Amino acid sequence: MSELAADIIDTFETPGPPDGCFAETVTEIEHYSDRLFRFRMTRPASLRFRSGEFVMIGLPGDRPVFRAYSIASPCWDDTLEFYSIKVPGGPLTEHLQKIRPGDTIWMRRKPTGTLVLDALLPGRNLWMFATGTGIAPFASIIRDPESYEKFEHLVLVQGCRQQADLSYAQSLAQAVPDDPLVGELACGRLKLITATTQERSAMTGRLTTCLTDGRLEDAAGMAIDSARDRAMICGSMAMLKDMCDLLVGRGFVEGSNARPAGFVIEKAFVGRRRLTPCDNRPLHAIVKAWPDGDHDVLHQRV
Repeated sequence: MSELAADIIDTFETPGPPDGCFAETVTEIEHYSDRLFRFRMTRPASLRFRSGEFVMIGLPGDRPVFRAYSIASPCWDDTLEFYSIKVPGGPLTEHLQKIRPGDTIWMRRKPTGTLVLDALLPGRNLWMFATGTGIAPFASIIRDPESYEKFEHLVLVQGCRQQADLSYAQSLAQAVPDDPLVGELACGRLKLITATTQERSAMTGRLTTCLTDGRLEDAAGMAIDSARDRAMICGSMAMLKDMCDLLVGRGFVEGSNARPAGFVIEKAFVGRRRLTPCDNRPLHAIVKAWPDGDHDVLHQRV
């Protein structure tokens, strides 16, 4: 086949991105287990985002499926990093987990989100609570110099089923001190605390249980106080509901981009229900009013 003919066939077989989308190239992929992987891709020169925001990404096709993925790399990074779960039969991750360097990923042009520093009032310490791939937005925040300018200490807390699921967080924490931009700033100020639910480890149990019985605060070397601390939460709906209740019970007030306050949750998608612009209630109040069984994962990363 001639080179010209191959180019013509490729033009017909590879559709261009939909309107409002970038077409970016995968540069790196790493599999942590049969459940988790991360990948990097090129960053559009025109893309601007705040650390902690998410974008919609999908794979080329006649009927592309897009899902919300938090950008795990900080806003200053030249490439974009994402951290994903593998869902057997999932409309996106079934195929996304098979990508290789050089493959194309489509990404919608507008990043957004609530897990950003702008949505919090000034404070002394920043607590970030995550389960599973909910750690992704915090991977961005702990590598952003602005985080260390606004807070004295950053406490990153991740809960997973098994110790193998903590590999991404542990590699992040190990790499931050050597980061040329934030390494010195993070020295002695970033604390990673991990817990598992299905395997014995240094801390075993749900994050909410570990906070209630004091183990999280003991590990951090400080108590969480609504007067001086701020918090972000991202993960399973069960954890979100319970952690919100705990924080509200301790005097925290939920914030947003429009009204910064003591803690924030991503409000773009909640389970199978999309919030309407006119619903300005705090997320914890909306979720609490739903019937049992209507709670799903916050970010649909499948």
